[in-house]
Amino acid sequence: MPLARLDVRGQGDRLEEVLPRPGTVDSDVREAVASIIAEVRRDGDAALVALTARFDKVEIASIALTPDDLAAALARVPDQLREALEVAHRRIVAYHRRDTDEPHDFVTEGVRVTELVRPVRRAGCYAPGGRARYPSTVLMCAAPARVAGVEEVVLCVPPAPDGNLDDATLAAAAIAGVDEVYRVGGAQAIAAMAYGTESIRRVDVIVGPGNRYVAEAMRQVSGAVGIPAAFAGPSEVVVVAGPDTPTDLAAIDLAVQAEHGPDGLSWLVTWSQEKLDEVDAALDRIVAESPRRAELEATLSSGGYACLVEGPEEAIAVANVVAPEHLELLIDDARRLLPFVQAAGAVFLGPWSPASLGDYVAGPNHVLPTNRSARFASALSARDFRRHIHAVEADRAAIELLGPHVIALASTEGLAAHAASIEARR
Repeated sequence: MPLARLDVRGQGDRLEEVLPRPGTVDSDVREAVASIIAEVRRDGDAALVALTARFDKVEIASIALTPDDLAAALARVPDQLREALEVAHRRIVAYHRRDTDEPHDFVTEGVRVTELVRPVRRAGCYAPGGRARYPSTVLMCAAPARVAGVEEVVLCVPPAPDGNLDDATLAAAAIAGVDEVYRVGGAQAIAAMAYGTESIRRVDVIVGPGNRYVAEAMRQVSGAVGIPAAFAGPSEVVVVAGPDTPTDLAAIDLAVQAEHGPDGLSWLVTWSQEKLDEVDAALDRIVAESPRRAELEATLSSGGYACLVEGPEEAIAVANVVAPEHLELLIDDARRLLPFVQAAGAVFLGPWSPASLGDYVAGPNHVLPTNRSARFASALSARDFRRHIHAVEADRAAIELLGPHVIALASTEGLAAHAASIEARR
């Protein structure tokens, strides 16, 4: 399955016009998600059981798992996997601890403003599941929540065909210190965490990646619950390759994100026609031999592109328009291009830095902005689980000094009580 060819050489400032743009959410997706949310709000747990049977084809009597379930799974997983989960968890926690906000005071002219940093009380984490498993996403969502000081961490995961959650996912939940685990997925899980059911108490923030239904559900419940600015949807990558980039590395890294499944993006951007042809052919071979061939073909058929540009700087210009979740600069002097990067969820520099390293053990989060939201949003971090509250304290001298300015502004706006509150203190 060849990548769709794009030749944007000489387009310059017209890149925004000529490059494909992500599609808007279909009305049928919006309406389906709205219907699911309404059903969960109306029927609670009964809706979750019914929707799980409808969408996941799994009949379950209850959705909640116990701490004993997590402990048992942790004991069952192979030692090598447990060690890998613990190493990844340790590195994620270490990274997010260094990202911690510190409270501070601002004092001037008799006014002290104290910055208070307070974690949310309950955080909801979503990890894809069902026929796949993503224990790494459990770590990426729960670890920064714990670093932020969140009191209760909730996890929702779609059940496997047998109605259970796999041991690797539960082991990750045990390592990350998740308090509550529920076997429910899709838009219904987002609705349950946002509004609450008999089993799932509503949370304050929901984080985690998902398909377009999950992303749309997060958009619809935003406001009723905190949602990070980036809705982490189907996976995306832009691979920038030069004439000397190893062909096999570029091809496999395009496949890495495409194998997550449909609706994502896999872009090759290069200034070498020969390299473009080589990578395209290598990717075809990978797809043909992959155990996830269906997922690869679904992504590449709608979101696979091979883009020819004039040079490295133009490649970054294309990437800035696409604003991908992952940007790989598979060239030896990649760092020199970093100052030109304006919009990407995460950047991976050089041939020895694949995005898969960031997916698991680099330390920063792999829950990244998608669908061009990297233009204004960032990777998930401990900040997404915190609120900032300012406390203002003044003395009489401050009122005497600054009060006339308050009165002048309040009077200008016609707010007499605002002005009177200052006059009463003079």
